[in-house]
Amino acid sequence: MVKRDFKIFVEGGSKGALNSRCREGFSQFFEKSGLKGKMPKVVACGSRQHAYDDFCVAFSKAKPGDVFLLLVDSEAPINGIESQVWNHVLLREGDKWPKPPSAKPVHLHFMVECMEAWFMADKTCLETYFGQGFESTQLPARNDIEKIAKIDLYKGLANATKNCKTKAAYGKGAHSFDILGKIDPAKVIAASPYAKRLIDQLLINA
Repeated sequence: MVKRDFKIFVEGGSKGALNSRCREGFSQFFEKSGLKGKMPKVVACGSRQHAYDDFCVAFSKAKPGDVFLLLVDSEAPINGIESQVWNHVLLREGDKWPKPPSAKPVHLHFMVECMEAWFMADKTCLETYFGQGFESTQLPARNDIEKIAKIDLYKGLANATKNCKTKAAYGKGAHSFDILGKIDPAKVIAASPYAKRLIDQLLINA
């Protein structure tokens, strides 16, 4: 029997140690989401453009039974319903990505507007991770984490961590994938319909 490919191409982890931390962070998150023992291979692609390009190449060569998914930040508010996700990246300035032939909405997934939105679903984890000096009141307060603008996420994390005693202020490469591996997926799924959509699809294809 020919072994099928089951891969998710993710934005992040450009090279070297950062690439390893990216793959590890996502793998830990997916394992705790119920995928342990039936995991997709996490392909850390670096930039969002590289993630799209790598996905398109793999998708064009897919054999029967292969499953390839693309996971990127939406980078901007998502207008429209989930069945129109490919329109978001086709119309967004900076992307202009056409949908690969035969690709469906289930193949494209978003961390809305960026991965840091997921962290807002588990602020207790952030407090534990950053320790003394962390100021949770500086984080965006709204519960609908998918509506928090990317700039507000970064600003909130910078302000909340600037006085931490044991860790430096939040840095995308320094902390993001480590935190990703520690947050509670159940909290993220409860707070983010797009996260739930992603995990549901991974479980279907596992």
